[in-house]
Amino acid sequence: MTDLAAAAEFIELFHAENPDAGPVHDRIAWIRAEIDETGTYRHTEDELTFGARVAWRNSARCIGRLYWKSLRVRDLRSVRDASSIAEHCAEHLRLATNNGKIRPVMSVFAPDRPEAPAPRIYNDQLIRYAGYGQPDGTVVGDPLYTGFTTTVTAMGWEPPTTQGAFDILPLLIETRHEGQQLFTLPREVIREVPLRHPDFAWFAELGLRWHAVPAISNMRLDIGGVSYPAAPFNGWYMGTEIGARNLTDIDRYNLLEVIAERLGLDTSDDRTLWRDRAAVEINRAVLHSYAEDGVTITDHHSESRHFLAHVAKEERAGRGCPVDWSWIVPPMSGGLTPVFHRYYDDPETTGPQFFVDPEAAQRGQQGGPRYFAEPVSPKRHAAPVLVPGGLAD
Repeated sequence: MTDLAAAAEFIELFHAENPDAGPVHDRIAWIRAEIDETGTYRHTEDELTFGARVAWRNSARCIGRLYWKSLRVRDLRSVRDASSIAEHCAEHLRLATNNGKIRPVMSVFAPDRPEAPAPRIYNDQLIRYAGYGQPDGTVVGDPLYTGFTTTVTAMGWEPPTTQGAFDILPLLIETRHEGQQLFTLPREVIREVPLRHPDFAWFAELGLRWHAVPAISNMRLDIGGVSYPAAPFNGWYMGTEIGARNLTDIDRYNLLEVIAERLGLDTSDDRTLWRDRAAVEINRAVLHSYAEDGVTITDHHSESRHFLAHVAKEERAGRGCPVDWSWIVPPMSGGLTPVFHRYYDDPETTGPQFFVDPEAAQRGQQGGPRYFAEPVSPKRHAAPVLVPGGLAD
């Protein structure tokens, strides 16, 4: 049963920020009757769009919220079957990539209802790279996704004959009536950037690359007590997400020592700051490569200034800006950015929000546990996703 108080709180917020929406009390009365009859209620398209944007505005861990009003929201609430969800995920990537000029997009699929639990997308992002454990304990690819890779391989996914460091994992989608199914994203909707350095030609020889669109796909969107577990959304990358985390964390690609050795740095003592110097060059390569290929990316210094502009706008609007300091401060040169040197509001807030449910987080890395207790046996093949012409936005 949807909480009427949560619904009313959201509707009052929507009407307060959209004064042309009509009488708020009439809308709340309608929702009360709908909840009494069905156990939940349906948002209008305007409410859905507003709620999705405000959830981004409220996202305490996101530094890119200055652009929350530009979010394009795709209303896909009528979509419940796995193959159609996969098709729309592919279309999401096409729209978001936008020939390199990345657009913020959210695709909102069916909500949880008392009589019809919503579908689940297991992947934590629509594009992730496989991790293949080796007999000697090393990993080819992304170590964070060795469990997910093992799971989808057991389900029938066939990795490339030659396993590589950047093999794209299939989508794993589960519905109540179909069980778990795998889908391979079409290559044409996946934009990747080969990484090279503005000064060092040898960097390109490493064969590194990363994808253009960071489309988070396992967070639950909550709007006024209605839960949307499948609502992939994206902004664009900040360079440090790739260069100071994905490629350098010790539980990810862990490339700092590789780069340091190619740079000829002394790695025998931490005091040489070889890690710091290698990290700077990796991040330079990321920013340079995306810019050269015409793919939107931002640096941590610029985005920190943009974020403080967002905080100031929120304060002028009479709103607080929830901030998780440990996520807003960049993972590189944090003290050199203006977001480091101030206090922020408590990250706890009411209203539309994104949540990472613990089991959803586990499914994003391990491919399980299953959400539905008695799913139909999964298909054994990763069927290609075909995006038909004229797919509705």
